[in-house]
Amino acid sequence: MHRRCDRNRKRSKRRAIYCPIHGCYLNSVSQKYQLYADRVGQLQQRGIPRRNALILVAHQTAVPLEGEWVEAFWCEQCQSNKWYHVRKSKNNTYEIKNVPPELWQHATGVIDPKGNPSVGEFTRRQSRLINHNSIKDFQFVG
Repeated sequence: MHRRCDRNRKRSKRRAIYCPIHGCYLNSVSQKYQLYADRVGQLQQRGIPRRNALILVAHQTAVPLEGEWVEAFWCEQCQSNKWYHVRKSKNNTYEIKNVPPELWQHATGVIDPKGNPSVGEFTRRQSRLINHNSIKDFQFVG
């Protein structure tokens, strides 16, 4: 029998996402980065029939994937942050896997880990500097 306080609880419960290595509860340390599909094959892998997938891709260039996202979690046992591909099923259970590199190309709002290709090496190096002694880079040679 459930306790009365459990029956009357209106607040949502914590998501039941556990570490695949240790089995301990994972704490989220980032926002959810939603995924999208832009090819018919990606939609077919998720159970959408070929004809419907063709219509979706022809109508929309990018189809958002419901119930799938990329998120970073903190594991108490590992003492580290790890990125996982999270998939929510119909019965509110979560399946997590390590994020394959090609999946990062299909996440919305993610910063490219290699950096913006249009930014030069000098600007990238200056943005990483912590102190303000970077005036040495601006001295004239001569």
